[in-house]
Amino acid sequence: MSLHHLSPVTSSAETFGPELVAQLNTELAALPLPGRILRIASLGRAVFTTSLGLEDQVLTSIIAATQAEMRIVTLDTGRLFAETTKLIADTEAHYDLSIEVFKPWKEEVDGFVSLYGMNGFYDSVEARHACCHARKLQPLGRALENADLWVTGLRRGQSGNRANAPLAEWDVDRGLLKINPLADQSLETLRARAKSDDVPVSPLHTKGYPSIGCEPCTRAIKQGEPERAGRWWWEQDERRECGLHLSASVSGSRAQGQPKVTASAS
Repeated sequence: MSLHHLSPVTSSAETFGPELVAQLNTELAALPLPGRILRIASLGRAVFTTSLGLEDQVLTSIIAATQAEMRIVTLDTGRLFAETTKLIADTEAHYDLSIEVFKPWKEEVDGFVSLYGMNGFYDSVEARHACCHARKLQPLGRALENADLWVTGLRRGQSGNRANAPLAEWDVDRGLLKINPLADQSLETLRARAKSDDVPVSPLHTKGYPSIGCEPCTRAIKQGEPERAGRWWWEQDERRECGLHLSASVSGSRAQGQPKVTASAS
């Protein structure tokens, strides 16, 4: 089956399986970024999750320029930097588009706070994973409902944990294609593109924050440190992640004992 003759498809392990992943990795590698975005959008219902960092802002600019049919969503954890919140509105105005905002359920956050305290994530990895689960993983699950493809801003140069990130992979836990169109791009290349294309970027980048997450969990990096050294800096594991880009079996995203709260979307 030729990938070039694929029409938009429904989400299933049989259709979106290893054969399609291998073909996409080959095809996307040969395309410029705008071509990658258009090819991804042609495959089915694509959802791009942005955290408003440099990588994601570049992708948003390309989606806008190509008018690719792709939803753009972000996760408002309730602990974002004010600069990030402002950038959401600025980006929407700059590109005349809408960014869907998904927030955590109040019950999930209350469950975490009652068990660990508002800032209990500093006390243990278990607690931090529980906080990430309530504030990020649960909203992500709702954002990706009915999606065929999940588009991210992951790059291999961001951390050792992401050094082998492919352009396309099969997300077993979520049952969809995960596409990382910037996987093979360098930070320098993206900085140059953002400058030439007048992409709105966070002012935090010029203050030593190459990677930006929740305010309590992010610090500026020191000279010589890796890009993501400022994320959850009090933990010793150099491969630390919030769990969004790890399988459920690896991320430990729900801490033992945290109450599970279910609620239907309104």
